[in-house]
Amino acid sequence: MNQFRLSRRPDIGDQIDVSFEFFPPKSDAMEARLWETTERLQPLSPSFVSVTYGAGGSTRERTARTVERIIRETALTPAAHLTCVDATREDADQVIRQFLDIGVSRFVALRGDPADGVGTRYAPHPGGYANAAELVEALARHGAKDISVAAYPEKHPESPDFATDIDMLKRKVDNGAKRAITQFFFDNDLYERYVERARRAGIYVPIVPGILPVHNFGQVANFAGRCGAHVPAWLAERFEGLENDPQTHALVAAAVAAEQVLDLVERGVSDFHFYTMNRADLAFAICHMIGIRANGAREDAKPAAA
Repeated sequence: MNQFRLSRRPDIGDQIDVSFEFFPPKSDAMEARLWETTERLQPLSPSFVSVTYGAGGSTRERTARTVERIIRETALTPAAHLTCVDATREDADQVIRQFLDIGVSRFVALRGDPADGVGTRYAPHPGGYANAAELVEALARHGAKDISVAAYPEKHPESPDFATDIDMLKRKVDNGAKRAITQFFFDNDLYERYVERARRAGIYVPIVPGILPVHNFGQVANFAGRCGAHVPAWLAERFEGLENDPQTHALVAAAVAAEQVLDLVERGVSDFHFYTMNRADLAFAICHMIGIRANGAREDAKPAAA
């Protein structure tokens, strides 16, 4: 597939539910931007917003503070990320109880990346949960009712094959996960084939596409390479020559993401998770283009220009 081809659907906005991912701020300036982003996106009535948990659990306290503030000051439903990295079972259980005590009802359970980040070989803590499947079981044991997990349309970089990857997803679902949210991807055929593999394996929970608006193509391409995500040639061509033209870059990025979402809708997908990078403008524009309006109002979606 070279690029997405769309046909107009008059009711598309009414069929779509979206969620957004934020990361906890590391400074006062970043905190201010996060809350500007939150205020901008809240009127779109997302089904939930998730708050990430840094490599090695490095942002645990900031994640908790951000989630608690979302509960206290907004009408949004937060989902707290939780990882296994560098934590004993007792540590992880304490964090789970902390989140439950402040009113968190949704979780995103992840194995997590080592403190040194993507590309470093993962080693389980000798006294901790070894993987996300064990972490899901712990969350369910503590009474968490809504648990999301990660899925990898191009398989996890450390998985030797798709069979191993799908088996891990099934273990997470069997232990209590209610949905899977995918790593970002740009080729919808890869996502569709992955869902088919999961269904053949007896996995029937929603597999929600993770959509990454391209704020900076060079950075995204570099990160995709480290994550094992394919960047199609046609996508690179869309952004060619825009390195020093941020306005046009943003317009192209919004169009590309809207095309991707609308193509997935044509394939029967109705839930989408946006990796916002704590920036509202692209996510808001994409939602507008796919027919989602502020305060929950929906209007006819117009296909994005090719």
